[in-house]
Amino acid sequence: MKSYNFWDWLAFILVIVGALNWGLVGFFHWDLVAAIFGSMSMISRVIYDLVGLAGIYMIFLMPMLARKK
Repeated sequence: MKSYNFWDWLAFILVIVGALNWGLVGFFHWDLVAAIFGSMSMISRVIYDLVGLAGIYMIFLMPMLARKK
């Protein structure tokens, strides 16, 4: 069984944050990241970038996790 490293956990948390934020946008038309850090401020853009990179990382991580079962 594969043990999860720091990057795996970080990617998982960022993907969850992104999914919850998109759920809020979809259901309530409210962007939590923009509400906290400002609409398209530098920090909010960095968060969006990190969430996107985490999603790409998870695309490659999930098949490896499924294979290790």
